[in-house]
Amino acid sequence: MKNTITLLSLFLLSLITMAQENPIGIFQYNKDIGNPKLAGSAAYNDATQTYTIKGAGYNIWGQRDEHRYLYNKVKGDFIATGNFKFEGINEVHRKIGWMARASEDDNSVMVGGFLHGDGLTAGQWRERKGAAMQNPFDDVWAAKSYYDIIQLERRGNTFIVRAAHEGEPLQLISSKKLEFMPEEVLLGIVICSHVEDVIESANVWNVRIDQPVAEDYDPSAEGWIGCRLETMNVFDGKRKVIFEKDSRFEAPNWMPNGDELLFNMEGSLYTIPVSGGELEKLNTGSADRLNNDHCISFNGKLLGISHNDGNGSNVFYLPLEGGEPEPVTTTPPSYLHGWAPNNRDLVYVARRNGSDIYDIYKKSIRGGNEVKLTNNGKLEHVDGCEYSPDGKYIYYNGSKNGGTMQLWRMKPDGSQKEQLTFDQYNDWFPHISPDGKWIAFISFMPDITLNAHPSYKRVMLRLMPTSGGAPKVIAYLYGGQGTINVNSWSPDSKHIAFVSNSGK
Repeated sequence: MKNTITLLSLFLLSLITMAQENPIGIFQYNKDIGNPKLAGSAAYNDATQTYTIKGAGYNIWGQRDEHRYLYNKVKGDFIATGNFKFEGINEVHRKIGWMARASEDDNSVMVGGFLHGDGLTAGQWRERKGAAMQNPFDDVWAAKSYYDIIQLERRGNTFIVRAAHEGEPLQLISSKKLEFMPEEVLLGIVICSHVEDVIESANVWNVRIDQPVAEDYDPSAEGWIGCRLETMNVFDGKRKVIFEKDSRFEAPNWMPNGDELLFNMEGSLYTIPVSGGELEKLNTGSADRLNNDHCISFNGKLLGISHNDGNGSNVFYLPLEGGEPEPVTTTPPSYLHGWAPNNRDLVYVARRNGSDIYDIYKKSIRGGNEVKLTNNGKLEHVDGCEYSPDGKYIYYNGSKNGGTMQLWRMKPDGSQKEQLTFDQYNDWFPHISPDGKWIAFISFMPDITLNAHPSYKRVMLRLMPTSGGAPKVIAYLYGGQGTINVNSWSPDSKHIAFVSNSGK
């Protein structure tokens, strides 16, 4: 009887604790800070992975704060990103955004990036507990107004606020070192009405809290950090996480039926429903050391793979439903990237004759000699070669004379090479939509190593018309190698799939 009472007491205690924490979505805690006059609330739409947060509060300023807070306890470095939008129009200084604070005390050390009702965007902070915040010493106002995306990053004791309008790269708003912020903080999204007797409401989506690794992190020696498989509508930018794992998987393809994704994990290929669900292993016969270079023929019948056959990476193909692979190349290293619309020719990057320089080659699955399509010099590199659906071009990424990686295209015989992007970023892996109208690709920051596409970096996914025009940003994420190495467009040319990363 005593044991029964003890178990019942523990169960009731857990219910009380859960009620106090009131978890919602990815956030363990959901409560008001500072005892505002009117209680706030929050709701989560699982189908769209969108938060609606409501709250009052006299201010987030001065010596104390009042606001509604959805948060987690996070140790160490982080990168928190989300889309924020107020409901209704009210030009008072109501605030939404990201916040990190030392405790639930209303006067604790605090830092955040906030969008105000009148469009002002600012980085704000309280350096010491109970300190009176003062303008202009404890905030930085952005030059532009009405930002859609806000990001808060921690590097050691430095807190960085960035913001962007839809389609634009993130811009630095503020950077502040806070010596009195503890290693573990309360990190989350916040709303404050700035008027005690009014409850304001906002929607927040594409909410991601990424825990990055050190710049010198070696995943081969220290372990691969967690992955999320995401889908996104490229025209409204809304993302959805459909699968998560604490270790490595990479490079989704959208299957021809439109209902499943294919990705590589632990040397094999797996399918998963696009809405999430059970994984199913694809039969690739004796090929059990696959990497992230796999692609589906235009007719949806064949699958091309790169597999380490014991000598190094070589290109193979097999029926999409599974089977024993047939070799296309026998000389490593050869890394597959695309099919021709004739469903016979494959394009890949390779090194030959002892050279350390990669070039683009093509070869028929019916045999014959491979054809070299580029002739790179010492500081040049190419990758990500992929045919357009009409067969008129091969798109690829390439660097020239040690410059940044940019997008290019050429005729299928290697002639008429044409540069497509001209910016400070390092652009990789151009993927053409099935309707031939769009190019989706990944952009690394300017400071990465020459000709590298590393894992675990702040990157952007961008979109541009094949007919020409400026690229626009469609996603901000932590990832890189394995995020979007292969074509992952949906058959309707409206969505893409990709992998983002985060530590625990």
